Amino acid sequence: MTKEEAIENFDPNGIGIAGSLFGLPFTIENASLVIIPVPWEVTASYGTGTAQGPKAILEASLQVDLAVKNIQDAWKLGIAMLPISTEWEEESKQWRDHITPYIKWLASGKEKSANNLILNAAEGVNGISKKLNAWVKEEAITLQEQGKMIAVLGGDHSTSYGLMQAIDEQYDDFGILQIDAHADLREAYEGFEFSHASIMNNALKLKHLSKLVQVGIRDFSDSELNLINDSSDKIHTWFHNDIKRNIFEGNNWNSICDNIIADLPQNVYISFDIDGLDPKLCPHTGTPVPGGFEFYEAVFLIEKLVKSGRRIIGFDVCEVAPGKNSDWDGNVGARILYILSNLMAVSQKKLQFSSNK
Repeated sequence: MTKEEAIENFDPNGIGIAGSLFGLPFTIENASLVIIPVPWEVTASYGTGTAQGPKAILEASLQVDLAVKNIQDAWKLGIAMLPISTEWEEESKQWRDHITPYIKWLASGKEKSANNLILNAAEGVNGISKKLNAWVKEEAITLQEQGKMIAVLGGDHSTSYGLMQAIDEQYDDFGILQIDAHADLREAYEGFEFSHASIMNNALKLKHLSKLVQVGIRDFSDSELNLINDSSDKIHTWFHNDIKRNIFEGNNWNSICDNIIADLPQNVYISFDIDGLDPKLCPHTGTPVPGGFEFYEAVFLIEKLVKSGRRIIGFDVCEVAPGKNSDWDGNVGARILYILSNLMAVSQKKLQFSSNK
């Protein structure tokens, strides 16, 4: 079925198609934007559950109404998601079980004796993480060659690195806008080269990344703060308490957003860790931190980015973990995913803002 036929035969006001992202009628072949789900949380250092994030968002996405007030016929863009890999989901479970004794050993201050299985755990995780990154990168490059827009749906924050690598090979210059509670600049945290807490440290090694702009950061280590201060302005971190202090002193979010966006180059990759939001919106995320953005504060920033004329060249949504008795986190994650998808399309002129916005 062609994209035009899918649009013609679908009622956006009716019941969505079960098992399809947002209930939409599109396939990988005819979609303009394809989501790569990555059910992975091997390096989680506090709470777990993010490996189930893609599934939770897929299920919750059926409850998202498709109309967007300021983007006409947004649903016609064509969004589809690759099947959630049961192989990587199983690898995540097995490796998570495998490293649990290692994490406990680290937390004990290494006072307990360690056998070879414990001592070799980090090396094993580094090896399987490289394979995961290579898989995501290969999937992304295949989709790039088909002319698709691409996003990653994690999983913990480490899952986006393969897409970042593919972006790095496609563009000569780009920046990252990171919305997050954490700086994620640690060097091989807990011995894991590709830890969720090291994703931006790894991103800084990409050849064509010219700027990392971090927004909402409120948890960081001394080493991360030193890296920020010594980065020769390659990293610009907007700490959340500084943002709030500016607002309390009379500045407004609109002007602050202008200053944030001014730091970014033309091509922008958005890395959206759900814990960048107030934890009331994502209570089951792996490492919640007090403070954070309201939902539409974050949306406003991304809309302003697009209105500035900058181009979103890829994005990820990570660290969504469903609660045992609630689909709230999946609900919020699904709505962020839909908004980011539409705004990426506007930035690439595949959709446009309505005149009555």
